[in-house]
Amino acid sequence: MKVKKAVKRLARVEALLTNVIDQYTGNGNSVKELLGSAKQSVVRAKETVNQQASSNAEKKPPVRAGKPLRRRLTAEGRKRLSLAAKKRWAVAKRKGINASTGRPLSKTA
Repeated sequence: MKVKKAVKRLARVEALLTNVIDQYTGNGNSVKELLGSAKQSVVRAKETVNQQASSNAEKKPPVRAGKPLRRRLTAEGRKRLSLAAKKRWAVAKRKGINASTGRPLSKTA
């Protein structure tokens, strides 16, 4: 469970216990003492959760995402691509098809 949610629930439990203690009209003080100790336990639990959350936040500063490096084509790579394309075009021309569309070349008279 996340810290904020736990703290909210503990605060709600504390409020409920306070209401019950205030509205209790019984004769015995032992019940009020038990409810009071339960309330104190909830208060201590809430403080502990808050302390743990604050200590965790201090230990881990937010990490900034590095700027992604753009990969670029080198001059050598560009030259290789050019040569490969020229070879493909030559093969296509020998076979009599258009290199880009793959359709047969039209023969002119």
